[in-house]
Amino acid sequence: MIGSNRGAAGGGGAAALNPATGEALAPSFSEASAAEVDQALGLASEAAILYGKLSGRSKALFLRAIATEIEALGDSLVERATAETALPAARIQGERGRTCGQLRMFADLVEDGSWVDARIDHADPERQPVPKPDTRSMLRPVGPVAVFCASNFPLAFSVAGGDTASALAAGNPVVVKAHSAHPGTAELVGNAIRAAVEKCGLPEGVFSLLFGGGRTVGATLVKDARVKAVGFTGSRAGGRALMDLAAAREEPIPVYAEMSSINPVFVLPGAMRERGAEIATGLHGSVTLGVGQFCTNPGLVMVGGELDASFSETFENLMRETAAATMLTSGICDAYREGVGRLAAIDGVEALVSPADAAGSAAGAAVFKTDAKTFLAGQGIDDEVFGPATLLVTDDGREQLLEIARTMEGQLTATLHGNEEDLREYADLIQVLETRVGRLVVNSFPTGVEVNHSIVHGGPYPATSDGRSTSVGTQAIYRFARPVCYQGFPQGALPDELTDANPLGIKQLVDGVSK
Repeated sequence: MIGSNRGAAGGGGAAALNPATGEALAPSFSEASAAEVDQALGLASEAAILYGKLSGRSKALFLRAIATEIEALGDSLVERATAETALPAARIQGERGRTCGQLRMFADLVEDGSWVDARIDHADPERQPVPKPDTRSMLRPVGPVAVFCASNFPLAFSVAGGDTASALAAGNPVVVKAHSAHPGTAELVGNAIRAAVEKCGLPEGVFSLLFGGGRTVGATLVKDARVKAVGFTGSRAGGRALMDLAAAREEPIPVYAEMSSINPVFVLPGAMRERGAEIATGLHGSVTLGVGQFCTNPGLVMVGGELDASFSETFENLMRETAAATMLTSGICDAYREGVGRLAAIDGVEALVSPADAAGSAAGAAVFKTDAKTFLAGQGIDDEVFGPATLLVTDDGREQLLEIARTMEGQLTATLHGNEEDLREYADLIQVLETRVGRLVVNSFPTGVEVNHSIVHGGPYPATSDGRSTSVGTQAIYRFARPVCYQGFPQGALPDELTDANPLGIKQLVDGVSK
């Protein structure tokens, strides 16, 4: 979808596969040619200034129109997404609600307008020894953004997902690279966005959607000088490749990549004694949710000393009884099986529950156990295994627990289960974890990311490429905006957000005072 037009049908097209049956799903989708990528970026570049100047109210109308058009797709969207992903209809329906909800959340944000962080410092011509100039600043869009769809969220992290919604909200045209696992779903949502563009009378270059199963289209997008930022959710290898391409450009650009996380869970002594079986039940639900295919899946569980019997028995039995289920793609399933096999082969690691035999793209749950000394020795033991598996680690005391926290890679989340005494006694652990993760969870589980104003879905590398950012929640908009200062401008030449009259009624910081 090149602006308002269809790209030309080409050779070498590929169809999506139903992961549950292996059936090819018509139609086939052709890879965008170099000329089509160039055309999409040309249209985006042309649209950038006009769309970037659009009022918050107009952008809000557009974002709400996208949500309405997606909802109007009805059952056809649910049916196609379930066929391409093997996810249940209820999951797709919930994800559709989340997608439309976040579009409307960003609409409310830009309609209010205060997100632009308007700052005004009035002139003082009498200041000595040098007169003070009038300076004003606000956030402005960066320019065309390339968005890469995720495999595990066909709606919420894909064509109209959080990256697209936040980039459009900030005033940037978007060129989306569809994921080859769910191209039909991408096409339906792309049509919805295109309909919203037309109904709102916006430049056609505000949105384009490109297909392609290999790396050619993605690399071309990231290397093109007209692209000013990138949003990506996927593997560490994929995100790292995009980061390197972006950094090697004559004009380097930011890549906001969410990549890899094992989301450690720390079960502290008091909580283990008081409710070990309850924690085990909740942990099982979190590890196996969506066949373990969530970026916040808890892949590491730290327990003090020996495993509590009620916790261990409950968790192992629940994992053992979990039926094998179909994963999103055969490639993801193959990688899961390889990861499970790699863990089982490490000296000092014991398989407590091995995955049940399963055919095709189905995978069973797995539980491994080791001690802190083995874990700290490395051997790739902390590499992410994307799927319904987790590693239990026992320690010989708080110092080993703190050492693991200090040396672990950056994570999206860390979870602590503890009573009030635990949380006081392990306050230093919490302080260490603050430096390693984007979201700290107490007495709950990391799966299920709330979409709101305060949420942080990010973390230090390699959880994300930039630990100062989030890909979920309204703070995601700041990834695709930059501050611009206007010095010495007359009132009539200033953006409305920076005038003394403040016709939009937004929050302003005036001479250091919030008004």
